[in-house]
Amino acid sequence: MSGMLPPIAILGAGSMGGAILHGLAESGRAQSLVVTNRTAAKAEPLAQLAGVRSIALEQQPDGNRDAAATADVVIVGVKPAMVPDLLREIAPALKPGVVVVSIAAGVTIATFEQLLPEGTAVIRSMPNTPSLVGKGVTGVAAGRAATADDVAVVRALFETVGTVIEVPEDKIDALSTISGSGPAYVFLLIEELTKAAVGKGFSEADARTMAEQTFVGGAALLAASGEDPAELRRRVTSPKGTTERAVAVLQEARLDEVFVRATDAALARAREIAEGR
Repeated sequence: MSGMLPPIAILGAGSMGGAILHGLAESGRAQSLVVTNRTAAKAEPLAQLAGVRSIALEQQPDGNRDAAATADVVIVGVKPAMVPDLLREIAPALKPGVVVVSIAAGVTIATFEQLLPEGTAVIRSMPNTPSLVGKGVTGVAAGRAATADDVAVVRALFETVGTVIEVPEDKIDALSTISGSGPAYVFLLIEELTKAAVGKGFSEADARTMAEQTFVGGAALLAASGEDPAELRRRVTSPKGTTERAVAVLQEARLDEVFVRATDAALARAREIAEGR
């Protein structure tokens, strides 16, 4: 989707809501951006962004309702436990035809649909932390009343901070085990490769540079080439060479099984959290 985005309100601009706000502000595609935070200390820096109206709830207690009333798209970014009260507060103020977007982990579309006016379009999303630098992956799942046009607007919104994957809601938790938790897996691999370099006599600084920039460079090469990662791996792995020997050790450790077990464990925990455990 190209062109301008409709008026957007972000209620609760924590790290993720703030990342989306920055992406939208920098894209120049939002006609109107209103954002709320509890304190003036958090609201003040956001007011400096071009085209952003930033509301501190401690100064304007009805700020969430006021912000929601102006918007065609309302992004709910408060902590999951605060979502029901917020929805009850803003429900009477919502415009007809509004799209309500959740970035609250673990809160179902059904919860939103029960607490909002009948027929409100709801879209649940799962962005990840690289959205902070415009390299995010966001999963989106549409509720019953959301149209193809609603999804297109929300897709365009999240594309200001990265790429978007549309999934049914029952796949959102599975998606979170890959792209949501995935940055932690990458950071862990970099940590361990750094330790291996230190063990080979390199300074901490040089070890970090080697490990980090190898991951950054590998990802950039993958993105630029458009090749399958397995093909790029083969190109680095000369027959009977050093890389082949190292990759054999990694494969003997059954990395494939480790990643399946790790993501299965994350998915099991997501289901426990959904059940209140």
